[in-house]
Amino acid sequence: MPSLGELIAPRRMGVDFRWLIASFWTSNVGDGVALAAAPLLIASMSDSPALVAAGAMMQFLPWLLFGLHAGAIADRFDRRRLVMLGNALRGLVVLTLCVFLLTGHATIALVLVVTFLYGTAEVFVNSANNTLLPMTVRPEDLGLGNARLQFGYLVANQLGGPPLGAFLFAIGSFWPFLVQVLCVLLAVALVSRIAKTPVPLRDSATRESAAKPRTAVHTDIAEGIRWLWRNPPVRTLVLIILTFNITWAAPWSILVLYATEHLHMGPVGYAALTTASAVGGILATLTFGWMQRRLSFALLMRVCLTLEVLTHLAMAVTTAGAAALVILGVFGAYAFVWATISTTVRQRLVPLELQGRIGSVNMIGVFGGMVIGQALGGAIAQTWGLTAPWWFAFVGSGLTLVLVWRSVSHLAAAPPMLDEDARREVQANEP
Repeated sequence: MPSLGELIAPRRMGVDFRWLIASFWTSNVGDGVALAAAPLLIASMSDSPALVAAGAMMQFLPWLLFGLHAGAIADRFDRRRLVMLGNALRGLVVLTLCVFLLTGHATIALVLVVTFLYGTAEVFVNSANNTLLPMTVRPEDLGLGNARLQFGYLVANQLGGPPLGAFLFAIGSFWPFLVQVLCVLLAVALVSRIAKTPVPLRDSATRESAAKPRTAVHTDIAEGIRWLWRNPPVRTLVLIILTFNITWAAPWSILVLYATEHLHMGPVGYAALTTASAVGGILATLTFGWMQRRLSFALLMRVCLTLEVLTHLAMAVTTAGAAALVILGVFGAYAFVWATISTTVRQRLVPLELQGRIGSVNMIGVFGGMVIGQALGGAIAQTWGLTAPWWFAFVGSGLTLVLVWRSVSHLAAAPPMLDEDARREVQANEP
C-alpha cells in the first residue's frame, strides 16, 4: 500500500514538486487565517459597512491595478526568487501590523493600507507562483499537480485557516497575524529548496529569453495580449472564466442574505453553505486522478459548465436549506474540477516564456468578473428580490454555454504550444 506522501505527491513528479506543494499549502494556511482575522479586525474598529467592504475590496483591487505588470515581470526574472521576495515582503508588511497592534497604535486606515500592500505583493507572488508547476512537472502530470494544489487551497485556505484565524483573534488581535507571518516566512524557506532550473523543459525557453534584447514592460504586456488574441483556445478559455465569474459572483455576493432571509438558515446555516462547497471541492480534487484517467477533458469541461447552469436554476427555485447544502456541495465539486482542468489546459497551451503574462490576464478576468458580478448582484437583488441574482446567473451562464459548447472540444484537444527551439527540433525530425 502506498504511503500518504506517495498518494499526495507521487515520486515520479519529483522532489521539486513536493517542495512546491509544501510551500503553497503553508502560505495558504496563513492566508486562510487572515481571511477570517482581517474582517474581524476591521469590524472591531468600525461598524461602518463601507469600511468593512473596503477591506474586502483591498484584497482584489491590486489584481486589477498591477496584474498585467506582475505577469510581465514574472516572465522577465527568476520566478522562484520572485516568489521568495514577494512572500518576504508580505511577511514584513504583516509584521509591521503586528507591532502596531501590540503597541496599541493600530488604526483602521493602517489596516486598510496593510491589506492593500499585502494584496499587491500577493499579486506578484501568485503571478510567479502559477508558473512554477509547468516548470516543475512534466505535461502529463499537470492535471494531478493542479488538483493537489487545489486540495491544499481548499483545506488550508477555506476550511482550516478561517476557524483558526477566528480562534486566534479571540485570544488576541495580533496572534492570527503573527501566525500568518510565520507561515509566509516558512513558505519562503520551502520554495527556496526548489532547483533553480527544475526541469529540462525550461532550458530552451530560458536560452531564447536570454538571447532577446531587454524591452519595456508595456511592450512585454502588449506581446502577451497579442499572443492571447491570436490564440483562439486560450482566448476562449479566458472569456469563459470572465463571463462565468460575472454570473457566479452576482448571487454569491448576496449569499448571506439569501441564506438567512430566504432560506431562514441563520448565521450557522450560512457558514454551513460555504463549508458544503469546500467539502465538495475536496472530494472532487481527491478523485481527480481517477476522472482524468477515465474521462476526456472535453467531456469533463462540458459537464462542469452544464452543472453550473443547473446549479443556478436549482438555487433559484429551492426554499429548503438542506437542498441548498446538497446543491452547493455539488457546486464545490464541479467548480474545483473546472478550476483544475482550465488551469491545466492553459498551462499546456501557453509557452513557458509567456506563462506569467497569460496567467495574469486570466486572473484579471477572474477578479474583474467578480467585481462586475458583485455590483450587478447587489443591484438586481435590491430591485427584484433575493432569488433574482440566481435567475440572472441561470440565464447568463446558459447563454454562455450555448455559445461555447462546440468550441470546448477544440479547446481541450488543442496541441501544446512549443517554444522556438522545440519547433526547430520537430521540423528537423520531420521526413
